[in-house]
Parts: sequence; C-alpha cells; structure tokens
Amino acid sequence: MPESGGGSMAALSLTSSTVGEITVIKVDGVLDATTREQFADYLSMTGPDVILDLAGVTFMDSRALGLIVHHWQTSLAAGAKFALIGVEYSKSKVMWITGLAQRLPLYDTLDDALAAIG
Repeated sequence: MPESGGGSMAALSLTSSTVGEITVIKVDGVLDATTREQFADYLSMTGPDVILDLAGVTFMDSRALGLIVHHWQTSLAAGAKFALIGVEYSKSKVMWITGLAQRLPLYDTLDDALAAIG
C-alpha cells in the first residue's frame, strides 16, 4: 500500500466561534480539491446562520467556491443569515472571474457583516 505524502502541516485549518446565534467559521489555508471534503464536512456541521472568515485563505478554486455558493443558497432558502468576510482578490480570484463577487454578500470585517445581516 502506498504511503501518503510527506507529513507537512495541514493544508486547511477550520475553527469556529459564535456571535449570538451566528456561527463564525475562520478558514486558514488552501480551499481546493485536496481540502474540499474537509471543508464540506465542516460546513455541514454548522447551524443555519453562518459567517465565513476567508482572510486566512491562501488559494481558492472553483470547487470550493461552488461549496460556498451552495451553502449561501441553502441559507437563503432557509431564511438564514450568511456572509463572507476578509475575501482578498489575489487569493480568491475565482469569485471575480465568475462574477460571483458582485452577488455574494461580501464584507470587509465581522462588524460590517453583523451590522448588515444582523
């Protein structure tokens, strides 16, 4: 059986806290095919009201963006609160390339998101 790769640090770190009824998920690292399942599993365990803090994302691919869009659409359909904060163009270009940066609820800070979706 082949050995899995080199024991380097995890490509993705996910932590969460709550502000009132809203779960704030801090995402650090790479969001791509290698971390998609970990990210999807983590999102599936959260409540309906979510803010994703993407300031620590170093790269995002279209599959990860698809997961975010799916979670956003599910939240909207449930009448829940959803926002993204800390999104940087240089690390999440796929949002702008697809035109989703103009549609997704993007905010600079947690306070801005909470004030908007409160």
